[in-house]
Amino acid sequence: MIEFKPLKIGKHTIEKPIIQGGMGVGISWDQLAGSVSKEGGLGVISSVGTGIYENRHFAHKVYGENRPYEAENFYSKEALFKIFDNARAICGDKPLAANVLYAINDYNRVVRDSCEAGANIIITGAGLPLTMPEAAKDFPDVALVPIVSTAKALKILCRRWEKTHNRLPDAVIVEGPLSGGHQGFKYDECFQEENQLENILPPVVEEAKKWGDIPVIAAGGIWDKSDIERMMALGADGVQMGTRFIGTHECDASTTFKETIIGAKEENIKLFKSPVGYPARGVKTNLHKTIEEGTAPKIKCISNCVAPCHRGEEAKAVGYCIADSLSDAYDGKLETGLFFTGSNGYRLEEIISVKELMDKLINGE
Repeated sequence: MIEFKPLKIGKHTIEKPIIQGGMGVGISWDQLAGSVSKEGGLGVISSVGTGIYENRHFAHKVYGENRPYEAENFYSKEALFKIFDNARAICGDKPLAANVLYAINDYNRVVRDSCEAGANIIITGAGLPLTMPEAAKDFPDVALVPIVSTAKALKILCRRWEKTHNRLPDAVIVEGPLSGGHQGFKYDECFQEENQLENILPPVVEEAKKWGDIPVIAAGGIWDKSDIERMMALGADGVQMGTRFIGTHECDASTTFKETIIGAKEENIKLFKSPVGYPARGVKTNLHKTIEEGTAPKIKCISNCVAPCHRGEEAKAVGYCIADSLSDAYDGKLETGLFFTGSNGYRLEEIISVKELMDKLINGE
């Protein structure tokens, strides 16, 4: 039997080696992240789309259908602070993390905002975050955790960080192509055997050892205690899980969002093209039907959320605005919402508490 030891990330100790994946827009905010940290895991607040928190109360400027205008409003600093304050009221001084996607506009500013708001750990994926230490340079106690898909990526990142800032990652997350949302592989690569988590994890573990004591966290398609044990047998120090936490009372998602995932069948969960430039996994819904029919909502690019979209050009190419579609899912709009989930989303059958879920993950079903 494999012992589940506490996970040390920088100066912070996570009692149970389970990280709740950061899920935007509005799926992992104060209630979910605060509750996970309270129960001994690492709660992760998504920094994406905070401008729609509390019905756009913190967005200084909105256009159209209540869409936050420009990145400064879509990534609202004031809302992020409120989310962290509320999460802290739940978990006290236990470690809390923020997930800040590298592909967003205003990346450096949102990292600083997250640190100022009280994040103990910053997690970044959606691109190789070579400039992450620069963004957090004024916050030496904040641990930095990049997400990679290959050992080569970790090697490149460690070399750059060491050269430019004389520091290394405090931990690294290696994510396989069964996760929800955006992938670190091109579409065809997601289905190749050599890119599955159990095959990319051991080389990352070996590369991490070359740079010292960097904890390695496995992510993507992990569902239960046996999966956690399997990843740890391959060298992981902990795991990150997102989809399983959607099925909790505390998850910040709308009831419609939760019901959509619970109602999904295995064949409904697909990889889709995304304005971010890499495929993303979610439930095929009415949005995709309207895209195919050419009747999807007109793309206006109000929020200017991610750099690779080139101010809506990529959104027009794939047929939908990711900021608007994820916001609609959070608002419970079934007709126009984009509902991200990992490949195991169809296995969600009920809503339970975070406390009950953590118990299942640590002690078994």
